[in-house]
Amino acid sequence: MPHSLVATRRHRRARWKRAASAALAAVVVAILGLLAASPASAAYGQIEGTGSTWSQVIVDQWIADVSANGMQVVYTGGGSSKGRKDFAQGSTDFAISEIPYQGAAEQDTSGGREFAYLPIVAGGTSFTYHLEAGGKLVRDIRLSGETIAKIFTGAITKWNDPQISSDNNGRTFPDTAIIPVVRSDGSGTTAQFTTWLDKQYPSLWRSVYAKGGLTSYYPQIPSAVGASSSDQVMNSISAPSGNGTIGYVEYSYPVNKGYPVVKVLNAGGFYVEPTQYNVAVALTTAKINTADPTAENYLTQDLSEVYTNGDPRAYPLSSYSYMLIPTASDDSRMKGQTNKRQTLVDFLFYSLCEGQGKAGAYGYSPLPLNLVQAGFEQIGKLGAADGDVDIAGREPTRCNNPTFVPGDLSKNHLAEVAPQPAACDKSGAGPCLGSDQSQTAGGAPVAAGAGAGGAVTTAGGAANGTKGGTASAASGGALPTAGGAADTAGQVDPETGLPVSSGDGTMSVASASVSTVLPPRPVGGSLLFGVLAAIELLALVLLPALLIVLWRRNRTRAITPTTEDPWLDGGAS
Repeated sequence: MPHSLVATRRHRRARWKRAASAALAAVVVAILGLLAASPASAAYGQIEGTGSTWSQVIVDQWIADVSANGMQVVYTGGGSSKGRKDFAQGSTDFAISEIPYQGAAEQDTSGGREFAYLPIVAGGTSFTYHLEAGGKLVRDIRLSGETIAKIFTGAITKWNDPQISSDNNGRTFPDTAIIPVVRSDGSGTTAQFTTWLDKQYPSLWRSVYAKGGLTSYYPQIPSAVGASSSDQVMNSISAPSGNGTIGYVEYSYPVNKGYPVVKVLNAGGFYVEPTQYNVAVALTTAKINTADPTAENYLTQDLSEVYTNGDPRAYPLSSYSYMLIPTASDDSRMKGQTNKRQTLVDFLFYSLCEGQGKAGAYGYSPLPLNLVQAGFEQIGKLGAADGDVDIAGREPTRCNNPTFVPGDLSKNHLAEVAPQPAACDKSGAGPCLGSDQSQTAGGAPVAAGAGAGGAVTTAGGAANGTKGGTASAASGGALPTAGGAADTAGQVDPETGLPVSSGDGTMSVASASVSTVLPPRPVGGSLLFGVLAAIELLALVLLPALLIVLWRRNRTRAITPTTEDPWLDGGAS
């Protein structure tokens, strides 16, 4: 081969090596730049939690929502007691519970792990049931608090009991045995229910739980059966063999299952369901411990005045659920794990803001402003524990929450627009019945669907709890006025569960001023992100050069056929 051609090829190889070296140097510089510019907070790390099944339906939905942003959140129910215990043992990153730690006397403490309570959602503990008459599911049953207490302490055992008929203004029910379904595991739902029993009906409650007070483990009562989670309680009741059963679960479970819930008599003299509106009204009288933000019991709830709220719309068994978050800078699961803290911060940001807008449709009620503001204070503790955590822009004014009024964050809009109950839901009147029901009041048949004054009602009727239908109990339904005329102030959008009219023809929009926006973040650690970015950059830089070299090689071979491989140093001479 001519010496000039060999020299030319060696020159090309040398030029290629210089170009490749320069490209490699550029990639190294880029990697260093990416690593310097991308602290650990720029990425998400997987976080894990256990606890409340009362809250699980909405929490699972939030987890599905944020997964599109790369957040990896794993949540397992098991009950509030399990959640608190797992958190205390340091085996989880967060927990969810309806009640706080009960103290050393109950062997229920955080075990020294520093934490804060953060309210995440409101809701009502409902009483869902399965009672058949003529092969059809009975709906629109009304019960006073005393009747409920007697059922769950074994004092009332039949559905045709005179006290149940009296609650329903003479409406009679089948001679079917009542089978209470209670939680067999440590449950925040049980704790909420038994707190109410202890406060409102102490003598009945102490007949089965002698020491009084709340408990997470329901005592054994005759004819009752146990189920190990809210989901299992609901499955036991809705099973074909469940005729006669009644159990206590968060309202979301019967909503999702399409099952009826008891209308509970409130202190205002009306039988009401735990819609997002009735819960919001009831919780306006909740007492939240805000005296000392540094105290361990900061933001815990006292619901005594909720139980006795005299507003005719208030649902008595309304309450909040809490997340336990780790706040120590040297927390065993968070130290040096900025990406995990960042996931928790952004997940909570979404949950307290955009996530609250979904609460009503899933059988919950959005948090009011004061608790959202307090929640952001708790999020700030995660930032204080790790300066690399990004908490910029996390503020209530960036929330999309139905309880907020744009331009006036001092009001609870949801409570203000909550529709009044129908007149046929007043004690001594009605009862309100759906289109598939009939009643006998004093032995005289009354047309199905007729309430006080003959007004046809849909609240709590056949559409009760039909998620995805024309209207669900979670979204309020279209409620009538006491006189039977349509009240536009009570109408709601069946898709959003929000009021569509203020009664004077103007639209009423219950949302905040802006939509919640989460920053896009990579999945995994920042080092992994930097390496992946570097590989991508390497491909972008080197691939074109490689293609050019290959093209030139083929072109040279076409001009001067040879068996020499130009990629090998010291080719044929």
